[in-house]
Amino acid sequence: MLEVENVCKEFKLYNRPWHRLKEIVLRRSFHRTHRALDGISFTVAKGETLGILGRNGAGKSTLLKMLNGVLLPDAGQIRLSGRVTGLLELGTGFDPNLSGMQNIVGNGLLLGMTREQIEERRQAIVEFSELGQFIHEPIRTYSSGMNMRLAFSIAIHADPETFLIDEALSVGDGHFQQKCMRRIKEFRANGGSIIFVSHDLNAVKMICDRAIVLSEGKVVADGNPEDAVNVYNQLLGADDDDYKERLEVERNGYGTRQATMENVVFKGLRSQGTILASGDTGTLDVTIAATEDLPDVALGLMVRDRFGQDVFGTNSHYLNHPIAMRAGERKTLRYSFPMRLAPGKYTITLALHDGADHTVNCYHWHDNAVVFEVAGITGTFFGGICDLAATLEEQPASTDTFHGTLSNANTQ
Repeated sequence: MLEVENVCKEFKLYNRPWHRLKEIVLRRSFHRTHRALDGISFTVAKGETLGILGRNGAGKSTLLKMLNGVLLPDAGQIRLSGRVTGLLELGTGFDPNLSGMQNIVGNGLLLGMTREQIEERRQAIVEFSELGQFIHEPIRTYSSGMNMRLAFSIAIHADPETFLIDEALSVGDGHFQQKCMRRIKEFRANGGSIIFVSHDLNAVKMICDRAIVLSEGKVVADGNPEDAVNVYNQLLGADDDDYKERLEVERNGYGTRQATMENVVFKGLRSQGTILASGDTGTLDVTIAATEDLPDVALGLMVRDRFGQDVFGTNSHYLNHPIAMRAGERKTLRYSFPMRLAPGKYTITLALHDGADHTVNCYHWHDNAVVFEVAGITGTFFGGICDLAATLEEQPASTDTFHGTLSNANTQ
């Protein structure tokens, strides 16, 4: 169990390093105060995974450092049960001049393990890290991926009650990332709590039970991961003050309303309804209107599965279809795409914006504007989440070197 109650943290910012000394000597203030966290409150139950989203500078890393004991709050309380370990900044707690094997001891002690526990788990840590002979080389010779392998392996073997992850997994190779994810799921299944900070929105949706969104040191959303991701997307589109003044928020969307989506119709070409077979063609008609002259309007879509994962997205800007609108004008635009998705339920989120993406100037964003279902498969059966329309041909024997990866019965 982890409970954060009304936690605040401030930092003194100086224009010049020597202003710190000048402040002490002259007993006058030469700093400005930055409030990194302002009244943060939330709880994480046993076995729960909490995602934390926010733009750079929102206070995510400061919060994790306080949860890990690296920083102390200026106000408020943090209540923890059991040991907290995790991956914050890569290389934290490592001595670059010592070998990986020697750093297992030092880092393990910092995480609260006893020497007996470290000795008992040393071999398991080495084997999980898959560093092989490099475990005896100095840390300074390690790549960021090798650092992550060792740090994760030590942290997960420290028997924590709560595990903190701050983007560190993004530097590992695909094989080791999958291995870490399996271990994280196993840790959660055994009752461990996880706090997961990432800009990988699909990972947040898949891993987390709940997510909070931080903005300027405050919690602006706390709920299911999909809703939190939608709030985060809204924050990405609100960078300039002029945009914030024009921004209007509604139940299913937001935007400046310089252009709006007035009507949306989705149906299968064969089924003529929102239930269609894989192999049919989906058509999406969107009627848009402008309240002022707009030389560049882009209409974008994102298809998401029932877990909220982004499956496919595009917009008219990437399709080289410029849209110019005059004040009071209406247009109906049609997207058509072969439905090669596996059976299941899906949603389509729509956006009208300026340029390549909605972070520049979002006119109208509508979450889950369309709900549709793929039922059954027309044509050749396939497995997975999509049909890649694969073909198979027999080729003459070749002596070229094989560039893929072969597996055998003994491969794990």
